[in-house]
Amino acid sequence: PTPSKRLEQVLGAGVVRVHCSACSHYMPSKQKQAARTTPAVAKTATKGGKVTKKEKIVHKNRPIFNKTPKNYGIGGDIQPPRDLTRFVRWPKYVRLQRQRQVLMKRLKVPPAVNQFSHTLNKSDAKTLFTLLDKYRPETKAAKNARLLAQAAAGAEAKPEAKKAVVHSGLNTVTSLVEKRKAKLVVIPHDVDPLELVLWLPTLCRKKDIPYVIVKSKSRLGKVVHRKTASVLAITEVDSKDQANLALLVQKARDNFNGRYAVAMKTHGGKVMGFKHNMAQAALNKKK
Repeated sequence: PTPSKRLEQVLGAGVVRVHCSACSHYMPSKQKQAARTTPAVAKTATKGGKVTKKEKIVHKNRPIFNKTPKNYGIGGDIQPPRDLTRFVRWPKYVRLQRQRQVLMKRLKVPPAVNQFSHTLNKSDAKTLFTLLDKYRPETKAAKNARLLAQAAAGAEAKPEAKKAVVHSGLNTVTSLVEKRKAKLVVIPHDVDPLELVLWLPTLCRKKDIPYVIVKSKSRLGKVVHRKTASVLAITEVDSKDQANLALLVQKARDNFNGRYAVAMKTHGGKVMGFKHNMAQAALNKKK
């Protein structure tokens, strides 16, 4: 059976567009199909031997495609999504740490403080923390379980060999450095207040103890089962890890102990913002 067709709109030049309700799309009429198949020369007319183009038909109104502009006034349409990050009232600790970061860039930072911005690279830091995780101290629960096992064994308990572990704590590490027992000292770059460890690189250089500065005091804290740690020290390792320790010691001497004299002459900061740089460029241009 032939589907029902509805005459929808009559266009110029006798071209009729019909709507097919069965397949829900517009079908051109036979007249329009014939006009498409005719060559382009048929659309031109000769006038005095000259070929002139046929005038285009301008359609005035097409109610199918009416414009529906949105009104974003009061009581109108829903506002489009916007990025409101700039207008968020951040917590005080977030504002303080951001302001402090900006000040550290703007102000002239002395060399003793600026040396903590130079940290161990990512690949060497991965090797270092892999070594540190092998010598983590035992937890309180593990220590209690070990002591209970020894008490239950009584006189038959065999003395256990002392295991090599990582030492933590500012006083402990300082005494190890002064006695030259530490083989490698690890200092985080974000100790707060920084004055706690500001003098430690100088002491390590004086006692000829290799030291490295790494990122994140919380990462050091995980090694010793704490939230944070201000400093760690390695005193001894097993024979199978001697090669890794020797490699890290050499890296520490090359990148930190060896360049201590240069670091003590290098100031930091003095990085201005975009608006200041643009204003300065405008002043220089006038000169």
